[in-house]
Amino acid sequence: MLANYHTHTVRCNHAKGTEREYIERAIERGFKILGFSDHVPQPYPKSYTSNIRMGMNELPEYFNTLSKLRDEYKDKIEILIGFEVEYTTEYFEPLLEELRKYPVDYLIQGQHFVPDEVNGRYVGFPTDEEQKLIDYVDFTIEGMKTGLFSYLAHPDLINYKGDDETFQRHTKRIVEAAIELSLPLEINMYGFLDKRNYPCDRFFKMASEMGASFVIGCDAHQPWVVQQPEDLPGFTDFLNRNGIKIGDNVMNLRKI
Repeated sequence: MLANYHTHTVRCNHAKGTEREYIERAIERGFKILGFSDHVPQPYPKSYTSNIRMGMNELPEYFNTLSKLRDEYKDKIEILIGFEVEYTTEYFEPLLEELRKYPVDYLIQGQHFVPDEVNGRYVGFPTDEEQKLIDYVDFTIEGMKTGLFSYLAHPDLINYKGDDETFQRHTKRIVEAAIELSLPLEINMYGFLDKRNYPCDRFFKMASEMGASFVIGCDAHQPWVVQQPEDLPGFTDFLNRNGIKIGDNVMNLRKI
């Protein structure tokens, strides 16, 4: 695997390590491309403060730091500067207006909340309510259809505890949309490492059989999590049993 596009920084308030440590680790593990995609700041109301993402005022420093490191390491590895973005109906356009002031290399869609962090719910909380599953699928597809994302991170993050038939009947629409839009689906290594509900067989077996395309994302919140699939016990077994074959993991990225 030559590329990882899913890397965080301490600005999100739940990651550790310096950017340099992530870069050195990527070089050590044989990567040729390292994309930083920290949780995007959001133009939320001043009355709301998020503790899981950088503030809007940190954008200049984010780009300044990574730009300097990109130049420093240009002969060893390609550094890209992007974001993991929450699609929202209320804040998305103001966010894009701000991000377009900067040289953003790419965006990945990471849908953690429906409809947003301020007024919605975290979809990783366990639920057996079918309507919450439907809402997640509908909202995720709405974001996918903007055409601004290079891939969909952890598409099976929704922690639906109901039966497989109901889960697959609804999440199948995400796979169909991904195929129609030529949008890769991420197999999230951090979720596997942390033994979360994702990535799960019931989603990726279905997606593989339907002919979706895939990308592996380290989702690194610590430097050592920048690793190759074979570094993570059981991960290649997960890929094999679901019929997933990954090449060098290098993508054509979409500009905003």
